[in-house]
Amino acid sequence: MPERLLVCTAWPYANGPIHLGHVAGAYLPADIFARYHRIKGDQVLMVSGSDQHGTPVTVRAEQEGKPVEEVAGAYHRSFLDTWQRLGISFDLFTSTHTQNHQEVVYEIWRGLKAKGFLYEGKMPLMYCPADDRYLPDRYVTGTCPHCAFLGARGDQCDSCGRPLNGVELIDPVCTFCKNASSTPEMRESQHYFLKLSALNQELLGWVEQRGKGLWRQNVYKFTQNFLSEGLHDRAITRDIEWGVPVPEPGWGRKRIYVWFEACIGYLSATVEWHKAHDDPEGWKDYWYQSRGAKVYNFIGKDNIPFHTIIWPGMLMGYNHDLREAGGEALNLPYEVPANEFLTLEGRKFSTSGNWALWVPDYLERYDPDPLRYVVTANMPESSDTDFSWREFVRRNNDELVAAYGNLVHRVLTFTYRNFEKQVPAPGPLDDVDRALLARADEALAAVATSIEAVRLREAIRHAMALAQDANRYLDDKAPWKSLKLDREATATTLHTALTAIAALKQAFSPFLPFSSQKLHELLGRTGTCHDEGWGVVPPVAGQALPEPFPLFVKLDDKIIEEETARLG
Repeated sequence: MPERLLVCTAWPYANGPIHLGHVAGAYLPADIFARYHRIKGDQVLMVSGSDQHGTPVTVRAEQEGKPVEEVAGAYHRSFLDTWQRLGISFDLFTSTHTQNHQEVVYEIWRGLKAKGFLYEGKMPLMYCPADDRYLPDRYVTGTCPHCAFLGARGDQCDSCGRPLNGVELIDPVCTFCKNASSTPEMRESQHYFLKLSALNQELLGWVEQRGKGLWRQNVYKFTQNFLSEGLHDRAITRDIEWGVPVPEPGWGRKRIYVWFEACIGYLSATVEWHKAHDDPEGWKDYWYQSRGAKVYNFIGKDNIPFHTIIWPGMLMGYNHDLREAGGEALNLPYEVPANEFLTLEGRKFSTSGNWALWVPDYLERYDPDPLRYVVTANMPESSDTDFSWREFVRRNNDELVAAYGNLVHRVLTFTYRNFEKQVPAPGPLDDVDRALLARADEALAAVATSIEAVRLREAIRHAMALAQDANRYLDDKAPWKSLKLDREATATTLHTALTAIAALKQAFSPFLPFSSQKLHELLGRTGTCHDEGWGVVPPVAGQALPEPFPLFVKLDDKIIEEETARLG
């Protein structure tokens, strides 16, 4: 039976272009997973959008001296362009700055408030006397009270991953003015709070049931440890005038805090997509628990607590007593495959220090599939990994060009030149032929199993191993030698090799969509890779073949020094 899967990715702040750390953390793994399941025949909806209300966006706007909406809109358009050129196949990439999103946020707000999970209270906030304004958490930096990291933000520490409030920081500094003579001070302000403390035990039980044995160990242990310490209620409004307005009278100068409303975007995006496709009730198939869909949240490790604690807690609160009232409970995340961090040439990505590989810049100079391949082969699934230009060039040349691309090109070229530009008819198979065909079936099954478990490094290794097996087969059979001695045996060898290449096309298609589609057409086929489903479709004898061309470009070693020099 086909599955119904909602594939969600973290919402990037619309305050700068996409860099490679973002891609490795959430967007490429989600795309690979979604592409595979679409080919397999499952019902997949992949959604996300620009987080246009985060304080990083207002900081960027103030730095550029432009209206926030203009800055957020410009980066949103940049994201859309990047996704298209990199092959990230969102069904909908929207933004938090839509009327639809606001309406869905208000629905969750009203449900939580009616069930006693939202309440008013006062909280101390950092206030900058020099700027004469309250400071949202992202406007404050200082020393983390938990791990002593010096560069902690007011909303979260990037070192230990703990969510914070600005008032918790030691030696706080106003991020924007950095006025050494005007230290931020604490002042009280009225806000709404989410009653997370009342959901602690329910969340613990859910994590034990859902996380153990399914989630990655880093996700499960981090969440379990956090919950075992006990949750505290968190403010969900802020003294800021950019964002979703608070749906209560007298709160006009405050907005709903971004961490509360951004995760609701997964739900609002699903609603938006179905409205746009004339199916306004269709979102329920993905969100009502009774309908059996699975929700996957692809994120980086800095987002773990928001997706395994806060967002599930909000859903639990909203679901409270729904069934007794005749309503339908909403789905909690099924799996949260959070990746660790990708570093760049041994150093952490730093947007302020320009230590980043900006994806739009990369796509101006190189093809997308080599980047997708190298990142997947080194994806930070269980520990931090590093991207280097030396490794990029090596893997492109040794693996994509020499192992996979060369196999495809020499088989297609030899066939095109010696068998009238068409797929030859095979004769009887021998044991070696049958062994390669069996290996192709095994490889596709292994790739499928690994992708379904979101072990993508393992999956792409299975695909490349089949390419290496096919190379060995071709070398052993040596059709260039047998051509003059036994044309039928040569035709059998080439047909078998073309069948293995057809399997490789499918195995690599979630990872390398552009080159896989090119190969699909080089095999004389119409439509797309997706049309054939997840399996080996052997070539048809007599099928006309177009003139072959290389799938990948060999890179010169000099680009290692050139690209490294661009950093910083």
